[in-house]
Parts: sequence; structure tokens; C-alpha cells
Amino acid sequence: MERWKIVLKIIGYTLIEMYKITTPFCKTNGMHWKDQIISMWAEVIKFWRVDLAHFLQYYRSRRDESDYFFPYLFLFFIVLNGSCYWLAMLTAFPELLSGNSFWYYFKVQFPVSILGALFDSLSFFVTIFIIKRALNTQNNSVYIAHLSLDLLIAILATFWVVFVFIVSGWVVSFFETLNQSAAIIQHYDHETNIYQRAEGYGGKVNDPIQNPTENLQNIYFGLVMGISAMLPTFVHISLFLKSLCTWIGIELKRQKV
Repeated sequence: MERWKIVLKIIGYTLIEMYKITTPFCKTNGMHWKDQIISMWAEVIKFWRVDLAHFLQYYRSRRDESDYFFPYLFLFFIVLNGSCYWLAMLTAFPELLSGNSFWYYFKVQFPVSILGALFDSLSFFVTIFIIKRALNTQNNSVYIAHLSLDLLIAILATFWVVFVFIVSGWVVSFFETLNQSAAIIQHYDHETNIYQRAEGYGGKVNDPIQNPTENLQNIYFGLVMGISAMLPTFVHISLFLKSLCTWIGIELKRQKV
């Protein structure tokens, strides 16, 4: 309960600060303050639409310039997922990278990177489709609702990360136990048995939800591994903040005149 109180306080303070920032620009001018705020956000979204249209045009120009755009995109996501994997492992579980276990996790990086790139590539085209639909609508609420769908992609990425590690570890363990004795195969049964792996990783997902403060390491690892899937959300947030700053800059110039 205390954690939720802290979260609510942070949200409350954020809303208050946003109110303090926008209030000076919402002086009456014969309009009700609510109408002023609605007008303000309409202007911000107008700038946001322009920036998003430029982003879409940049994507189209890069796609048309190269015959190998899609292979390069897939390769980019492979490298990005591999980099996130090593960053997460080195900072969250460095003890697993020493001794004999290093080679196991070294091999795991390859299916993790490829499967992660597959998800990111598919979600990239879904994001482009969402952006096109958002720009085609004239209703600002529908526009924001369209872009909010990318949050679902970020949430789905969490479950995809779990699936990726289940399959990747199973693949590596399966090939490592090929042509081995029955005793060794039995010893690694918890790794080569896909159902046992799924059950184990399922517990790693439930534990952070039930006891987040006691599983910060796993939460951090998941966030780092999900960086690539959160790129669309980062783009939308950055373009929104840029548009908000543009509007504030214009209003400051108007007040000086």
C-alpha cells in the first residue's frame, strides 16, 4: 500500500508541475480557462502531427533509397538485441558470466538476438501502419488512441522476452546434450525439458509482479532486454515533448511582443 501511495504522489506532483508550466499561457483573453487548455493541447498535437509526418517521410525516403533496407533493418535489430543482452547480463547477473557457465550464455545470445529481431521487425511495421492511420484521422482523441497502441507492443514484448529465453535456452541445451550419455541427459533434463523451462520462467514473471521490491534485479533485466521493443514509445514521447517545447517557445515569444 505504501508503494502505491508513493506512486500516486509522484503522479500528483507531475500533474501539478504541468499545471504550473501551462497556466501562464492560459490567461483568459476572453476565453474560459478550460477552453484555453483545450486550445493549447490542440496546438501541441498539431505540431506533433507535423513532426510525426516528417518521421514517416524520413522512413519512406530511406526505404526507397536502398534495395537492402529490410535486411539492414533486421540486422540492426539483431545487433541491438545482442547489445541489450550483454548489457543486461553484465550489469544484472555478472556472476553467471564466469567459469563454465560463460560459454552457455555466450551461445544463448544468438537465438535471443535473432528471435528478438524477429519480434522487433514485425512490431516496426505495425508501428508504421499505426502512424499512417493516426495521421489520416482528424480527431485528436483518435490520434492519441492510435499512438497509444504502441504501449501494447511494449507489454507484449515482456512476454516475448520470456518466450525467447525459454526457447533459446532449450535450443542450446538440446544441442549440447546430443550424443551424450543418458546420465548427462538426465542431469540437464531441467534445461532440455521445454515444459520445465516454461514453468521456471513463468515463476520469474510472477515473482516481480507479486514482490517487485524483492525482484529488482529481474525487473531491471527485463527492462534492458525490452529496450528495442520500447523504441516506438520513446519516439512518440520524444516527439510529443518536442512539440510541447515548440508551443511553449512560441507562447513565450508572443508574451514578449
